[in-house]
Amino acid sequence: MPEETQPEQVEQQPEETATAPEAEVTEEEPFDRERAEAKIKKANSEAENLRRRLKELQPLAAKAKELEDAKKSEQERLTEQLTAAEERAAKAVRNAVASKVEALASSDFADPEDAAGALDLATYADDDGVIDTDAIKADLAALLKRKPHWGKPVDNGPRRPAPDRTQGSSGNGNRTSSDPGDIFAGLMQQALKGH
Repeated sequence: MPEETQPEQVEQQPEETATAPEAEVTEEEPFDRERAEAKIKKANSEAENLRRRLKELQPLAAKAKELEDAKKSEQERLTEQLTAAEERAAKAVRNAVASKVEALASSDFADPEDAAGALDLATYADDDGVIDTDAIKADLAALLKRKPHWGKPVDNGPRRPAPDRTQGSSGNGNRTSSDPGDIFAGLMQQALKGH
């Protein structure tokens, strides 16, 4: 391989002298072929040493990149876990607020879930998860004023059943007579038709 790079470098040497003839003229050194070849050999051996060191260091660089990626992946994994934990905590706070709203609404509302669905639950808990029950009570009262039909029906004591005349034998159109004469006449008519 050094032989291949040597002619390339030899070709470059005349180009350098051709592009910078003024530098040689100012130095006024005569061209020494042996010294030029020694410099080329030295440059080639240095290049060979650098290539060999590069080959030795490439696996180490790959491992360093791999470790960096693993560290980055670890950070990403931890970030995802933190985000998931924050979401679970926020959901738990929302559920706690919804339960508190439903519990407070159960005394006045026919369906406490209606109240929980109509209110903005996120406004009742602070950053630490403490629930403001006074604000919930005030908003439930305001909601009940706006939607009185959501309230529980007024209880005036035990309900008495309303009479329904269609129930029982008196309301039925296929009523049979309880008069014995009518019953005997019906039997007689059946007997005569049967013969």
